[in-house]
Amino acid sequence: MATDKFPELHILQEQLPDGTVLDGEILPYREEQILPFGVLQTRIGRKNVTKKALTEAPVVVFAYDLLEWEGRDVRNQPLAERRALLEQLVGFLETSVLFASTVLSPTSWDELAQARQQAREEFAEGLMLKDRNAAYGVGRTRGPWWKWKMDPLTIDGVLVYAQRGHGRRADLYTDYTFAVWKGEELVPFTKAYSGLTDAELVKVDQFVKRNTRERFGPVRTVKAELVMEIAFEGIQESKRHKSGVALRFPRIHRIRHDKQPQDANTLEELKGLLAVYGKG
Repeated sequence: MATDKFPELHILQEQLPDGTVLDGEILPYREEQILPFGVLQTRIGRKNVTKKALTEAPVVVFAYDLLEWEGRDVRNQPLAERRALLEQLVGFLETSVLFASTVLSPTSWDELAQARQQAREEFAEGLMLKDRNAAYGVGRTRGPWWKWKMDPLTIDGVLVYAQRGHGRRADLYTDYTFAVWKGEELVPFTKAYSGLTDAELVKVDQFVKRNTRERFGPVRTVKAELVMEIAFEGIQESKRHKSGVALRFPRIHRIRHDKQPQDANTLEELKGLLAVYGKG
């Protein structure tokens, strides 16, 4: 059970009324503030949850919607009605581990756009806009729901390692590690697996095979020549990475054919983004 990894949520098993189904997310949360996503990753995959982990990475549930209430499927009811029931439930329980997501009430698109610009400070990807009269959508619902995501942050890195992919990509080198400059040294800072077209993947695969310098099991070290622009949603300090930073949802935005390896960004520039966007 998920609660074996998150024992602080056991209380919800006892307090939530039978026949209740929520749409929500487990988030790291302390002192009335959502913490960076990387904090939650320190809890994922652990066989044993220590007291230190519970203290440094406490979690709560943020509920976005109500799907079943008193054993009834309420997904076809208008969002406004489902939200009223959800707020009633959260208010009644008065628990410290269940919250209803924040609802914004802007009076103009300018106010909404400003709220979107602040989303990254809340460690969010953007805003979710929903029609108050809409039913609960299943799958990739369009129309009544719209995820207005933040424009991603970007950095130019040099391809330094490559590994074969999985599934239909198993015959191609499609899993990449990128580095930025620290003086005369290239320091790896992220991995990325998505963002290129099939045709681009074939060309990069050919580049890897022509420019392999060393092999370490399934990983190849390649000649530091190919520059790519990496897009990502957030950045935070990390003691687990040699660069000292970790990126959230990194992916390849484009191949920078117009740049030489010496034109890639530096670790100092990357940490400059950390200073601005890695608060918390």
